[in-house]
Amino acid sequence: MITITKNAEERISQVLLKKKLKNNYFRISVDGGGCQGFSYNFVFDTKLNKEDQIIELSSIKVLIDKTSLKLIDGSKLDFTNDLMGSYFKIENPQASSTCGCGTSFSV
Repeated sequence: MITITKNAEERISQVLLKKKLKNNYFRISVDGGGCQGFSYNFVFDTKLNKEDQIIELSSIKVLIDKTSLKLIDGSKLDFTNDLMGSYFKIENPQASSTCGCGTSFSV
Protein backbone atom coordinates (compact mmCIF):
# COMPACT_ATOMS: atom_id res chain seq x y z
CA MET A 1 0.00 0.00 0.00
CA ILE A 2 1.06 3.64 -0.12
CA THR A 3 1.08 6.41 2.47
CA ILE A 4 -0.74 9.67 1.76
CA THR A 5 0.41 12.72 3.70
CA LYS A 6 -1.99 15.16 5.32
CA ASN A 7 -0.85 17.83 2.82
CA ALA A 8 -1.82 15.60 -0.11
CA GLU A 9 -5.15 14.64 1.45
CA GLU A 10 -6.00 18.29 2.14
CA ARG A 11 -5.09 19.39 -1.41
CA ILE A 12 -7.16 16.62 -3.01
CA SER A 13 -10.09 17.56 -0.78
CA GLN A 14 -9.71 21.26 -1.68
CA VAL A 15 -9.78 20.51 -5.42
CA LEU A 16 -12.82 18.27 -5.05
CA LEU A 17 -14.68 21.06 -3.23
CA LYS A 18 -13.52 23.84 -5.55
CA LYS A 19 -14.53 21.96 -8.70
CA LYS A 20 -17.70 20.65 -7.04
CA LEU A 21 -16.78 17.06 -7.85
CA LYS A 22 -19.13 14.81 -5.91
CA ASN A 23 -18.65 11.05 -5.73
CA ASN A 24 -15.21 11.34 -7.30
CA TYR A 25 -12.14 9.31 -6.51
CA PHE A 26 -8.54 10.46 -6.81
CA ARG A 27 -6.85 7.93 -9.08
CA ILE A 28 -3.11 7.28 -9.01
CA SER A 29 -1.71 5.24 -11.88
CA VAL A 30 1.59 4.44 -13.52
CA ASP A 31 1.86 4.66 -17.30
CA GLY A 32 4.64 3.69 -19.66
CA GLY A 33 6.53 6.76 -20.82
CA GLY A 34 8.50 9.68 -19.54
CA CYS A 35 12.23 10.06 -19.75
CA GLN A 36 12.87 7.17 -17.30
CA GLY A 37 10.36 4.60 -18.62
CA PHE A 38 7.37 5.07 -16.28
CA SER A 39 5.39 8.15 -15.31
CA TYR A 40 2.91 8.92 -12.55
CA ASN A 41 -0.61 9.96 -13.48
CA PHE A 42 -3.13 11.69 -11.18
CA VAL A 43 -6.79 12.18 -12.22
CA PHE A 44 -10.23 12.46 -10.69
CA ASP A 45 -12.47 9.56 -11.64
CA THR A 46 -16.06 8.48 -10.99
CA LYS A 47 -15.52 4.87 -12.06
CA LEU A 48 -14.37 2.12 -9.73
CA ASN A 49 -12.83 -0.85 -11.57
CA LYS A 50 -12.78 -4.37 -10.15
CA GLU A 51 -8.95 -4.44 -10.02
CA ASP A 52 -8.73 -1.15 -8.07
CA GLN A 53 -7.42 -0.97 -4.54
CA ILE A 54 -9.18 1.68 -2.44
CA ILE A 55 -7.49 3.81 0.20
CA GLU A 56 -10.14 5.50 2.34
CA LEU A 57 -9.09 8.55 4.28
CA SER A 58 -11.26 10.87 6.35
CA SER A 59 -12.18 13.19 3.47
CA ILE A 60 -11.21 11.35 0.25
CA LYS A 61 -10.99 7.97 -1.46
CA VAL A 62 -7.92 7.10 -3.52
CA LEU A 63 -7.86 4.42 -6.23
CA ILE A 64 -4.82 2.52 -7.49
CA ASP A 65 -5.04 -0.30 -10.01
CA LYS A 66 -3.20 -3.51 -9.07
CA THR A 67 -0.58 -3.17 -11.83
CA SER A 68 0.32 0.37 -10.77
CA LEU A 69 0.34 -0.60 -7.10
CA LYS A 70 3.05 -3.18 -7.76
CA LEU A 71 5.28 -0.37 -9.08
CA ILE A 72 4.58 2.10 -6.26
CA ASP A 73 3.98 -0.17 -3.27
CA GLY A 74 5.60 1.34 -0.18
CA SER A 75 5.59 4.85 -1.67
CA LYS A 76 4.50 8.12 -0.09
CA LEU A 77 2.27 10.67 -1.88
CA ASP A 78 2.81 14.27 -0.80
CA PHE A 79 1.72 17.68 -2.03
CA THR A 80 4.51 20.23 -2.05
CA ASN A 81 5.25 23.86 -2.86
CA ASP A 82 8.75 24.74 -4.03
CA LEU A 83 10.56 26.71 -6.72
CA MET A 84 9.12 24.39 -9.40
CA GLY A 85 5.58 25.18 -8.26
CA SER A 86 2.84 23.27 -6.44
CA TYR A 87 2.51 19.60 -7.29
CA PHE A 88 1.91 16.07 -6.09
CA LYS A 89 5.12 14.16 -5.47
CA ILE A 90 5.65 10.44 -4.99
CA GLU A 91 8.62 9.16 -3.02
CA ASN A 92 9.02 5.65 -4.43
CA PRO A 93 11.48 3.28 -2.71
CA GLN A 94 11.27 0.93 -5.70
CA ALA A 95 12.54 3.54 -8.18
CA SER A 96 16.14 2.89 -9.19
CA SER A 97 16.31 6.31 -10.86
CA THR A 98 14.06 9.33 -11.35
CA CYS A 99 14.06 12.31 -13.67
CA GLY A 100 14.93 15.77 -12.39
CA CYS A 101 11.31 16.87 -12.05
CA GLY A 102 10.28 13.66 -10.25
CA THR A 103 7.42 12.69 -12.56
CA SER A 104 9.20 9.81 -14.28
CA PHE A 105 11.06 6.81 -12.87
CA SER A 106 12.60 3.44 -13.66
CA VAL A 107 12.73 0.24 -11.62
